[in-house]
Amino acid sequence: MHVLIGPDSFGDTLSAVAAARAIARGWGSARPDDVLVVAPQSDGGPGFVDVLASRFGTVADEDVHGPLGAGVTARWLFDAGSATAYIECAQACGLHQLGGRPTPRTAVTATTHGVGELVQAALSAGARRIVVGLGGSGTTDGGAGLVDALGGPQAAAERLRDIEIVVASDVENPLLGPLGAATVFGPQKGADPETVELLEKRLGEWALTLNTIAGRDVTGEAGAGAAGGLGAALLALGGTRVSGATVVAQATDLEADVAASDLVITGEGRFDSQTLRGKVVAALRRLAGTVGAHGAGAKTLVLAGQIALSPEEIAAAGISGAHAIVDVAGSVEVAMRDAENQLAKLAATVAAGRVA
Repeated sequence: MHVLIGPDSFGDTLSAVAAARAIARGWGSARPDDVLVVAPQSDGGPGFVDVLASRFGTVADEDVHGPLGAGVTARWLFDAGSATAYIECAQACGLHQLGGRPTPRTAVTATTHGVGELVQAALSAGARRIVVGLGGSGTTDGGAGLVDALGGPQAAAERLRDIEIVVASDVENPLLGPLGAATVFGPQKGADPETVELLEKRLGEWALTLNTIAGRDVTGEAGAGAAGGLGAALLALGGTRVSGATVVAQATDLEADVAASDLVITGEGRFDSQTLRGKVVAALRRLAGTVGAHGAGAKTLVLAGQIALSPEEIAAAGISGAHAIVDVAGSVEVAMRDAENQLAKLAATVAAGRVA
């Protein structure tokens, strides 16, 4: 049997690359004759660069400013053949770069300046196409830091005029309002109600500049609110939003891998209703049902950290089966503390048919 192994990351517990490795190890131990293709996935958030780097390109390390100004080393990927750079915003302005728990102060001061420095590095390397994965940011500056790092609004627009910019994100939120960056995502980044109001006001003022750059109102466009409004800045500078999962699928020729597979194994940290709305698991399930097993349709199996869906919801989504790490770990504590080994154990148990 041909098996494609394509999980997303398991939150902060396992990267997509580590999760794919664990599943392959466990599955292969129980079914050594199966042909396994390891293809970790990403929706543009943390792990985006590592997932792509596992398949192609050259990784570069760049010293840039982190979200609070301290220096950080950020990884980005360059594919010389297509002159395409892949940037992961979380590498430069991620929540994990704050050095501690987010607070109202960090919510206000965190900047995307380092992402702009990565864009500059990509331009200096000769990139003609720049793909920016959005997700996991600790910022709500509307991309003002990025624009500043590129020399300001007019200079940034000029430097990127002939560059294709792809905004890789599955977030559809606008920049402003009740569904916008500050209101929806600000609290996750340390903002209390008063700070959310401040961030919303600041974004509204900054939006006037972005609209001038773009020559249109970008604030209500899908994805403008991604990564604390970084999406809006990239859209204003000529970017086009594409599903992050789609970007990875196209860049790695995922369709060909799925077409040759009888079974697709995917997964993430928490398998819930949000998973079924455009994230990696849903995208792989659709592809498996369409082109898998050379067009006959392949089954999709989900291995997850936690499962928050009923068996009926899982079946209705076209998923053949779903299993949580805790099924074999015995407790959530063990499942998280020893995630890679427990995921391998779960994969081996499922492969051997020892769970329902």
